[in-house]
Parts: sequence; C-alpha cells; structure tokens
Amino acid sequence: MPGRGDAFPVPDAVVPDQHGDRVALRELWEQGAALLVLVPAAFSTHCTAELGALAFDIERFDDAGVQLAALSCDPVTSLRAWGEKGGYPFPLLSDFWPHGEVSRALGGFDAELGLAQRLSLLVVDGVVRWVLRGELDAPRSLTAHLGALDVV
Repeated sequence: MPGRGDAFPVPDAVVPDQHGDRVALRELWEQGAALLVLVPAAFSTHCTAELGALAFDIERFDDAGVQLAALSCDPVTSLRAWGEKGGYPFPLLSDFWPHGEVSRALGGFDAELGLAQRLSLLVVDGVVRWVLRGELDAPRSLTAHLGALDVV
C-alpha cells in the first residue's frame, strides 16, 4: 500500500550500476528527490513491465525533478544486458554482493528467495518520504508509482 508512513533515513551505501561504475546512493538525491525502485529479477516479466512503464513516462518524473533508479540483487552483467535490451534511461543498481545488503537495510529483501522485494521508496534529502510495496507475483502500476510525485 503506498503512503507516507514513517520517514526513515536511507543507508549511505555504494553499489555498482549496470556499467560497473560505483554509485553512492546519496548521489541520486543530491540534486532533488529520487525514486528507488527495488525489483526481484532482471528480465522477469513483471520487472520488465514495471521498468518499461517507468521508462515510457520518464518525462513526468523528470518534470517533477525526481531521479529514477532501479535496484536488484542481480549481478552487474545481467543488469547491463537487461538495460541494453530494455533501453532504460535510468541507472540499474546491483545489490549482488554482499548479497542483498542494501535491500535488507531498506526492509525490502526476501531472505528465503534471496532477492529484492517489490518496494519503491521516494527519498528526499536522504530520508524516505513515500513507500509503495507490491506482491512478488504482480507488477506495481505506473499509476501507483506516479503517486510519489504528490509528495515532491
């Protein structure tokens, strides 16, 4: 269920993007708000649908000054191939090693399956201001994600 909920700080982690470049999470929201979209698995049907919808409507996020980024527990090589195939205009971040460390710190890691949960977080000044959780077996809608723009 999306909502503002309790605000909490985001861990100051550094992870590689799909090109292997190290990205400090704080860099995502240094220039404004950021929507961090956790996804379970690269190339999966629902994750591809979610990121495709976000990429298709990225102008709405850009116009609102919201940086998009996706995070999964997939290795960099998988994210690179997925990013090239999908043409996603935002970073794909790897939480592969230590496996799921950032997802776990954000409250979005499924330890039994070893993957990130469907969790989206709007971060403003390093603090989570909006949360959207989804079920593993269904994509979150673009409309639900656009709800984050009501907070910025």
